[in-house]
Amino acid sequence: MSQHHDPGTADAPEGQVSKSGFRPTAVAAVELGVIGQSVGLTVPRASESVQVTGISLDSRSVERGDLYVALPGAARHGADFAATAIESGAAAVLTDDAGARLLAVGSDLAVPVLVVAEPRSVVGRLSRLIYRSQDAELPGPSMFGVTGTNGKTTTTYFTNALLQAMGKKTGLIGTIEILAGGDPIPSLLTTPESTDVHALLALMRERGLDAASMEVSSHAVSFRRVDGVVFDVVGFTNLTQDHLDLHGTMEEYYRTKAELFTAERARAAVVTVDDEWGRRLAAQTELPVTTLATLQPASGPVADSPVPDWTVTDPKPRGLGTDFTLRGRNGAELRVHTGLPGAFNVSNAALALTMVLAGGADPAEVQAALDARDPFTVAVPGRMQLVSTRPAAVVDFAHNTDALARALEAVRSPEPASKVIVVFGATGQRDQGKRPAMGATAARLADVVIVSDDDPHDEDAAAIRSEVLVGATDAKEAERLDCKIMEVFPRDAAIREAVNLAAPEDTILVAGRGHEVWQEVKGVNLALDDRVELRNALTARGFTVLQDDGIES
Repeated sequence: MSQHHDPGTADAPEGQVSKSGFRPTAVAAVELGVIGQSVGLTVPRASESVQVTGISLDSRSVERGDLYVALPGAARHGADFAATAIESGAAAVLTDDAGARLLAVGSDLAVPVLVVAEPRSVVGRLSRLIYRSQDAELPGPSMFGVTGTNGKTTTTYFTNALLQAMGKKTGLIGTIEILAGGDPIPSLLTTPESTDVHALLALMRERGLDAASMEVSSHAVSFRRVDGVVFDVVGFTNLTQDHLDLHGTMEEYYRTKAELFTAERARAAVVTVDDEWGRRLAAQTELPVTTLATLQPASGPVADSPVPDWTVTDPKPRGLGTDFTLRGRNGAELRVHTGLPGAFNVSNAALALTMVLAGGADPAEVQAALDARDPFTVAVPGRMQLVSTRPAAVVDFAHNTDALARALEAVRSPEPASKVIVVFGATGQRDQGKRPAMGATAARLADVVIVSDDDPHDEDAAAIRSEVLVGATDAKEAERLDCKIMEVFPRDAAIREAVNLAAPEDTILVAGRGHEVWQEVKGVNLALDDRVELRNALTARGFTVLQDDGIES
């Protein structure tokens, strides 16, 4: 490691009041000497006492007293924007050797510059230090993290709702929104950057929150967005094909998820052992682990597998949802209801419940909260979100083969002669291998398959649709399936076509985008909310839609 310094340094203030919605209102300053020591650098005496009160990766979000971290980017290096950061009040800059060379070529800087070989690798650690986000001397909220391919969002909402039902003041960090005991903050990433995560945890501590639930994607682990965070309990939902554009293989995808289940990142684990990946994770994790079985294999118990600590038993339909029992290996039982449709929501509810128990909650207190508040009937925006009942019209985020199959199975009505009509597509610049498989799944499980556009990004939308259609038509021909396959675009037209084809006894599933309100096409964001389009199309045909004041969530 090396260090570059301009001797003309101006100290930042002792404490800085933040204007950011992600940050605590005030942060106690940390001396630059302490920051340097934490990453193995000796800071010159003239700069040791520089006061740092925040940290940012984006020059546009820098506040007075921040450490600006200048990282290499795809097109530009963050060092190119250091002058802007300093104008905004950055007290110091942290960068790599390439960034230091760019800064040296530019102009003399009025702030110290710290240089490390891989600055991304220390951002989480520094964010934790600067914000004191999980400081032993400053007790903060209990942290519940959820990972897996499908079910992360719903499980975190369920966990949050159960904790609230138990009287806890809670926070939430996820795909749809961020809650820190106040108004929602829209979320652009499943997990924000580590600088924002630690600022949020400090904000939650400042606001006196008792617990927080966080979605943790494989991208978050790979891109070090949860570095420095220690979860009290981490939960695993399942693992199915997705994100292979990032990971390459299922093995690498699994290994990335498994990194969360280490002593560096968590204190305890709850692992759903319905699939082989969960069983492997439960056997390999070094954490104290609680196992959960939610789906009984058709062939019976898996040979040589230990008896799960908790098992879902006696599922019975009630309305659109399910009543079930969560039975412990020691004989304990909890009576549970979820109002959301589908066996996968039973799994999500059971995981949320087991995580709260693993966090030390008293089973009797949990049962009282379940009975009094029905927390697992909470509406989750864009996750099996019901827009009308006749026809049943549902918007769901299902955007991979397994999730699409589960959603289609969940919405199938027992009403005679009812049809399932599905509208879906595939995302551009993502795992291309799943496109034909998604088409085949739709052909097997729906009566009318309408292939349209998801978010094409910079790919050709017609080419994406073609790959999905090949999977659907090949499956129909090879398996002699009795379904109708259509290609309709743009997406709003496809939704209108689905409604035009629907009878009152039918079900419409609009899958893939869930809560999203923008569709990205060739770098342009087009306003598009599946829930709004579905409501409008149903209303135009004279169908009654459900009142939902939160549909824009």
